[in-house]
Amino acid sequence: MNTALAGLAALVLATAATTASAQAPAAAAVPAAAGAPSVESTAIGDLLANPGAKAVLEKDYPELIAYPGIDQIKGMTLRDISAYPEAKLDNARLASIQHDLDSVKK
Repeated sequence: MNTALAGLAALVLATAATTASAQAPAAAAVPAAAGAPSVESTAIGDLLANPGAKAVLEKDYPELIAYPGIDQIKGMTLRDISAYPEAKLDNARLASIQHDLDSVKK
């Protein structure tokens, strides 16, 4: 009986966790100014290749520049890597970076 209760409790907890994560709201998109690089759609490799955008990243997100695995994430966007907690890149930080990128031309 205790085994059945433990199994049922585990099932309820797993279902609740799945439901909670499925209902978690998506992060709001951070819009870019016309003609500016975007945290949403510009690949990290393209940001690094643009001198103005690279200067923004050096100022606003220096840990990205110093990241030893940067070659493996150059095809991703800043929004893509924000899904990883170790990126320390929440929506407020993305908005701040985008604000500075808005003055940069592609």
